[in-house]
Amino acid sequence: MTFFLMPSLFEPCGLNQLYSLKYGTVPLVRLTGGLRDTVTPWPAAQATGIGFTEVSIEALLAALEQAEQLYQQGNEYKRVQQRGMQQNFSWQAAVSEYLELYQQALK
Repeated sequence: MTFFLMPSLFEPCGLNQLYSLKYGTVPLVRLTGGLRDTVTPWPAAQATGIGFTEVSIEALLAALEQAEQLYQQGNEYKRVQQRGMQQNFSWQAAVSEYLELYQQALK
């Protein structure tokens, strides 16, 4: 079972979950700040990781149990892992989004 645990209280951006996504380690994160922006929690159709919101041991344990359930569903785990690896957080992608936003604003 390969998961990256990142239960941050706050996270303005976060690079470690991006590295995890890129290299196939499914992130298990507290959904705050940049972690919320970059990890789509399972069981969503486009999930890229496991997420929880409450700051408590119980919430963390529930997320760990959810990670175990995901891993036991071998093919689903692989799909989540592969979706994470296909994410594009490059500057090129960001520039394209900004250009589109600016072009819409000019209309």
